[in-house]
Amino acid sequence: MPGHMYLPGTAPNTVRTPAGQTLEVPPGWILLLPGDAALTRRVKAAGEYWMVQEKVGRRVFSRGVWAPRTTIERTQEALAAERSTATYAKRRVAASERRATDQAEYVEDFQAAVVAYLAFHERHAVLAQQLATAVTAHATPVGSGTVARTRRIPLERRAEAAVIAWLRHQTTGYDTMKIARVKGKRREVRRALAQRSKELLAGYRRGEPVGEACPLALALSPGWPASR
Repeated sequence: MPGHMYLPGTAPNTVRTPAGQTLEVPPGWILLLPGDAALTRRVKAAGEYWMVQEKVGRRVFSRGVWAPRTTIERTQEALAAERSTATYAKRRVAASERRATDQAEYVEDFQAAVVAYLAFHERHAVLAQQLATAVTAHATPVGSGTVARTRRIPLERRAEAAVIAWLRHQTTGYDTMKIARVKGKRREVRRALAQRSKELLAGYRRGEPVGEACPLALALSPGWPASR
């Protein structure tokens, strides 16, 4: 079935349907492993193919595309010839520069959104900038897989989620907690810690004095471990 999603097979040259049925790969087909998105797109556009994907936790990973050997080899040759041209090299440079510009603009917008979410009292303005810088540095790198990299929710909510996540890891004992393997327990713990973090932030918004033992002030202090 062209373009249908299959699961990895339990034997060589096989795949499994979502219902669990095992199918043999057609003769003359080979597996194109993931890694070259342009090649994969062109092979899929060239004709018949089978996608192989596997869900691990909440994420779905590509395990490759089965397609006729002739299709894959012909597409590889055509793409290699195209990539050897000066025009392609110029496009690559332009695309790289465009991505760098887009990333720099996003980092700037994200940090501003973090500062806006924090809304600290003016007496804590410096600390707000320090926290925003730390959160942004952790959350925005391309490929980091953090909530800041998703476009499914508004920027303001991404900023809030990134702050709460940073506080959870840097100002609480979450990373070393022994949480029972009970459905919903980890989510319950995270909610409780999120509430604690929001109460911590509220004090800064009200302009309350910062004590030496404040977990946020400690986490932002020079020499404090980058990860706890």
